[in-house]
Amino acid sequence: MPNRLLKYWNLHRVPILLAVLSSALYFVFAYHLERTDFIKLLTLCAALFFLCFKLVQFEKWNFKFLLTIGILFRLVFLFTQPNLSQDFYRFIWDGELINQGVNPYLFTPNEIMSRVIPVLNQETIIQIPNQVELYEGMGSLSARHFSNYPPLNQLFFALAALLGGKSILGSVIAMRGTIILADIGIFYFGRKLLKNINQSPHLIFWYFLNPLVIVELTGNLHFEGLMLFFFVWALYLLSIHKWQWAAVVYACSISVKLVPLLFLPLFLKHFKLKKTIGFYAIIGLSCLLLFAPFYSSEFIDHYSKTIGLWFSNFEFNAGLWNAIKHLGIQFDAKPWELIKSYGKITPAMTIVIVLLFTFLRKNEKLPVLISSMLWVLTLYYFIATTVHPWYVIFLVVLTAFTKYRYAFIWSAAVVLSYYAYSQADFKESLWLLTVEYLAVFSFLIYELVTYRNKT
Repeated sequence: MPNRLLKYWNLHRVPILLAVLSSALYFVFAYHLERTDFIKLLTLCAALFFLCFKLVQFEKWNFKFLLTIGILFRLVFLFTQPNLSQDFYRFIWDGELINQGVNPYLFTPNEIMSRVIPVLNQETIIQIPNQVELYEGMGSLSARHFSNYPPLNQLFFALAALLGGKSILGSVIAMRGTIILADIGIFYFGRKLLKNINQSPHLIFWYFLNPLVIVELTGNLHFEGLMLFFFVWALYLLSIHKWQWAAVVYACSISVKLVPLLFLPLFLKHFKLKKTIGFYAIIGLSCLLLFAPFYSSEFIDHYSKTIGLWFSNFEFNAGLWNAIKHLGIQFDAKPWELIKSYGKITPAMTIVIVLLFTFLRKNEKLPVLISSMLWVLTLYYFIATTVHPWYVIFLVVLTAFTKYRYAFIWSAAVVLSYYAYSQADFKESLWLLTVEYLAVFSFLIYELVTYRNKT
């Protein structure tokens, strides 16, 4: 055994050292970083992206090694609370409400904290474990709005709160375990899917070892990982012609995060008419069953209003919107009036984009369908008013199954948007956002020109 270890060390010395260095940097990120320290954050991210690139470059065919270190990198974060996001407080809050039989879609945290509310036709005061700490931790923005997380996501919040044993850190560990398992599932089904569409299976490591993925999903507990697990699983099922089960799993993805709804029209040309109707029917029925436990007369009104806020009230790391706002200000336009007008136009623009890719592309083949999904989501993010760093992770997954790589560039460049975290008023730097989007657009144009010349 010692001889075998020595031989392995001699063959893989540099990658092992790179993995150890990456682990140390992830430890610093997890336990010794304040989100207000932008220079330190940027330095750590730059180093981790460089090390990720070298690890995949050196060991892309050594699947066991890269899988092992990818899991180890995630486990580094296991016993710490997120340091770049406070959303997890709301996750636990919603989970605790469900465990007490309270529908999290019906009352805002402010309402629960400020007065007695009717529950089961009785006036009662809701008390949950760590109530004050969770309320203060989630921030005023989250506290004054209804929950916008779909039902399957809510069930995982409830499970984490239950397993957490009335401890915030315990709930964090439970959520983190779920997200790590989801990432392993993405690796498993993603590798199989790559083989089925005649792509190199090592491409899944551009997702699995991506520092943005590790930091934002495992580190900051964003449930995009769980949504993507169901999404990639559904695509794999489609690749082996099990479309009925794919529809059920796809509905689970929608019921974690709503983003996959964008792609539903693209399936119109993927199947023949009879299969398409069946596919949509199964997805619709599955979603209804998942939403049913939370349904009430107020639910639809509260949920639709909360989702609508993303188009007309919130803004962060936006591309086209920032350019329009900057021009509008030069002509004395009011930003808050502009965003409301722009928010009304965005859904229409999104529908046009989806329809164009539905009817103008040959989505019958799965690789073309995935490519259409990539372009639809990319263009949607370009026009959106809110593009949080973890949103880009969906593009990273889709890119792994296509010939394009610009999403990997974006996953690194989006780190520049973290500058806002270092400002007391959360003010963004338009210069840094310009650098971010120039990097993405430049590489995207380069790829489009390159592939066009090859065809």
